Amino acid sequence: MQLDFNIIRIILVSSLIVIFLGPLVIPFLKKLKVGQSIREEGPKSHIVTKSGTPTMGGIIIMLGIIISTLTSGNFSKEVFVCLLSMVGFGIVGFLDDYIKVVLKRNLGLKAYQKIIGQLLFAILLAIYGAKYSVDGTKLIIPFTNIYLDLGIFYIPFTVFAVVGIVNGVNLTDGLDGLNSGVTLIVMAAFALIANSFSIYNSSYHGIVIVCSAVAGSCLGFLRYNAHPAKIFMGDTGSLALGGVVAAVAVTTSLTFVLPIIGGIYIAEILSVIIQVTYYKKTKKRVFKMAPLHHHYEMCGWKETKIVAVFWLASVLLAFVGIYSI
Repeated sequence: MQLDFNIIRIILVSSLIVIFLGPLVIPFLKKLKVGQSIREEGPKSHIVTKSGTPTMGGIIIMLGIIISTLTSGNFSKEVFVCLLSMVGFGIVGFLDDYIKVVLKRNLGLKAYQKIIGQLLFAILLAIYGAKYSVDGTKLIIPFTNIYLDLGIFYIPFTVFAVVGIVNGVNLTDGLDGLNSGVTLIVMAAFALIANSFSIYNSSYHGIVIVCSAVAGSCLGFLRYNAHPAKIFMGDTGSLALGGVVAAVAVTTSLTFVLPIIGGIYIAEILSVIIQVTYYKKTKKRVFKMAPLHHHYEMCGWKETKIVAVFWLASVLLAFVGIYSI
């Protein structure tokens, strides 16, 4: 019961921190002129509606998560691993945003620079998972009671999965409230799963707290990020959220379950892979534009409709993922 109260308290604290920081940070970012630059190949409507909106709002999300988590009083290794993963990937995103909005290089970090940074933190997270996580190199297979021991293949598989997860979360950030809403749902689902696990193993208590803090911060951020957005999270936020989602999956041994609960992330990254691969071979496109949410924009869907449908899909996938355990 105490843990349940803490979940509610942490969600409230993290969301209120973000809501409180919004009016302080948004005007500050406007003064710094860190407005979002829109790439010309993106939807033309974004050039008018989104260009100049302050970005790097992920700083607010990270502060909400860090403060609410640390004030919970739980200082387990799982908590610090999740926070360090978030901060590590968030730094990569921050550098990317800084180059885009301050140095005015619209493409940000070069692809190899970004992937090197991601690989570094993915490798560290994979090593932690193999040596110190509750189940070590074993992963839960959805819809069974079986744990699959990957052995020596655990680290390379986890590195691949982490980089994929982080980039999937990053690609989901493209419409007002899309990423923050989807991640809110994903982390709420993981909080429920970890809470059920914590009955048998106290190591999961810290993970429940982190998941609750992330869900609360995303909820608070929606106050300013829902359509029409007053601020964007930028790569600072999307990569940070990707880092903490990946860390939660690794520390709970739910890497195989994440593609179900985080199915929207998978759909977004697969749409890009399919589009690029097919275009290189045929010079034709499968989707009108990738990632997937832009395809629906080009089909004439309103932004709010796309976000609502993706949120609903996330809720359904979350229930399936929870049921699979």
